[in-house]
Amino acid sequence: MAELGRLLTAMVTPFTEKGDVDYKRAGELAKAVLKSGSDGLVIGGTTGEAPAMNDEELIQLFAAVKEAVGEDGAVVAGTTNNNTRGSIALSREAEKVGVDALLLTVPAYNKPTMGGLYQHFTSIADAVSLPGILYNVPSRTSLNMDAATTLKLAEVPNIVGVKEASSDADQIAYVIKGAPENFNVWSGNDNETFPTMVTGGYGIVSVAGNIISRQI
Repeated sequence: MAELGRLLTAMVTPFTEKGDVDYKRAGELAKAVLKSGSDGLVIGGTTGEAPAMNDEELIQLFAAVKEAVGEDGAVVAGTTNNNTRGSIALSREAEKVGVDALLLTVPAYNKPTMGGLYQHFTSIADAVSLPGILYNVPSRTSLNMDAATTLKLAEVPNIVGVKEASSDADQIAYVIKGAPENFNVWSGNDNETFPTMVTGGYGIVSVAGNIISRQI
């Protein structure tokens, strides 16, 4: 597996005045963010406004960014939603265009059980060969993936980490302590980077990295 890096920037998505995705500017921005100090990029996540795009736009965005940055940094593609089959299809298309990893977000709205979450994520992981990073963000999805479920998913070979944005310090510390050595925990909130790292976390998926990667 390629090294994904400790500082991953959750990149914003440029749009034209007409509301179309500006793929050229996305490529330019991606190169600039990496040049300023980020190890990699998360494309089509919360900050990237994935729900504002359809699958065709997302696939084209993944391809444009990967083509622009080449091997200069990891490209992590947000490919999941509350439809397991749809998430698998988008993940497979992202793999075809050459992204380095997938961001696997806890589904919003449906509020599945923890067992349902496990089935959702393992179904996606089994359908691709790319590494996947779980994304727990209950403030956006209205569902917290508990530590036990995260640790169970950490045993899946190509699920390699979690972006933890639960703001639950005890839960995050429990995951860090119980996770396998090859499972990384990235803070999902810039203001929680220090406590996460002190507890043994691996890095940060940063919004601020869009403008101050070097300082982070």
